[in-house]
Amino acid sequence: MRISEASRLSGVSTRLIRYYESIQLLGRPARTATGYRDYDQRDVHELRFIKRARSLGFSLKQTKELLDLWRDTRRANHKVLALAERHQRTIIARMQAHEAIIEVLGRLIQACQSNDRPECPILDGLADSRSRE
Repeated sequence: MRISEASRLSGVSTRLIRYYESIQLLGRPARTATGYRDYDQRDVHELRFIKRARSLGFSLKQTKELLDLWRDTRRANHKVLALAERHQRTIIARMQAHEAIIEVLGRLIQACQSNDRPECPILDGLADSRSRE
């Protein structure tokens, strides 16, 4: 099948498919006699795998590792588990950092009286280099 059909079936744009090929995340497909890329169902399945891994926040490097492990039928599942657990810890740390940001912004917003005076607790809070936030 052509790239447009692989794109439609996988939900991955043709531009991304070409990019994934260029970084060797996805193998280069066979070519037709006229030079068009010729994808098969396995390629579509791998594209769906990549799309799902990326939607879960895995980096391209992590996605490559996962895809290599998925392709290896003799893989050790503890490697997959370790990668997923590391990623989960990273996501949790990011969430905690975002929660701290939300808290600080909430305090700054609460301090603002939204009036016509030039004093602004939000700007003062951003300018305070001694702030622990």
